[in-house]
Amino acid sequence: MGDFHFNNTSLNKSYSNSKSISGNDEGDNNVKFIVHILTYIIIAIGLPLILVAIYSLYSLVRKDRVAPIYVINLLISDLIQLCSLIFREAVHEGFPNFRFFIFTYYYGMLASVGFMVCVALERYLVIACPLWYRFRRTIKISVLVCAFVWALPCILILAHFLGCKFPVLATILIVFQLPPLPLFIFFLGGTLKALSASRSVPTDEKRRIVGILVLVLLIYTVLFLPNIMFLFLRVLKKRYFILDNLSAMLVRLSPLADLVLYIFMRKGAIDKLLASLCCCRMDSNDDNRSSV
Repeated sequence: MGDFHFNNTSLNKSYSNSKSISGNDEGDNNVKFIVHILTYIIIAIGLPLILVAIYSLYSLVRKDRVAPIYVINLLISDLIQLCSLIFREAVHEGFPNFRFFIFTYYYGMLASVGFMVCVALERYLVIACPLWYRFRRTIKISVLVCAFVWALPCILILAHFLGCKFPVLATILIVFQLPPLPLFIFFLGGTLKALSASRSVPTDEKRRIVGILVLVLLIYTVLFLPNIMFLFLRVLKKRYFILDNLSAMLVRLSPLADLVLYIFMRKGAIDKLLASLCCCRMDSNDDNRSSV
């Protein structure tokens, strides 16, 4: 990943032995400057909006209304990422606790991937197994799942403190991030297949669920897959400076993308948008049929 820098001898040695493909020093400095500016913009936009979203969901809990617990945890993981980015941008690499901010950032990032899977799974179960979901969904199960998702990324931190070198740490990141892709595809495909047989879920809710699953798959494909690809290149001791920073920049956009996901899960204007898109699609199909 573009900013996977650790102030440790083994990793610095792996970088020095890697094949780096980049432009001149001036061009590299320009890329770094752009990355810093874009990071500040992401923090300035995302931090207050995520705090507002978390407060809004917390208000639902206080009013004894059911709040999407996985979305709350997803936003908290995004908050951890943004706070880590603040410190990482504010201090230099020689700062004593610089590595702590790096691992905190990746901890939040891996947790956010886990909660994206939870959100997609929950939406899938609403359509594919509505009765099972209605009677088996309990606060206790949700809390246990959240605890598991928060605990799982600790493997990366544990591996670092055990002295594992860069290839092992990179492999852990890859292993964590690859399984969600087939899961997202399965959840979306299974939901679309089960839509026609589902009678208990309102039409507006169906549209919102499909929109959420499509958005989750899109976020993962656009923002996370490039990061995984260039992480493979790092393991192969190849480094493409500009593309490497671009992939890291895409991942930093994920908190903003999760805010869009949060908006999709709220009733209101999004329902009207999805309804209009569905109507346009139906009108288009009707026109095609009439022309045959």
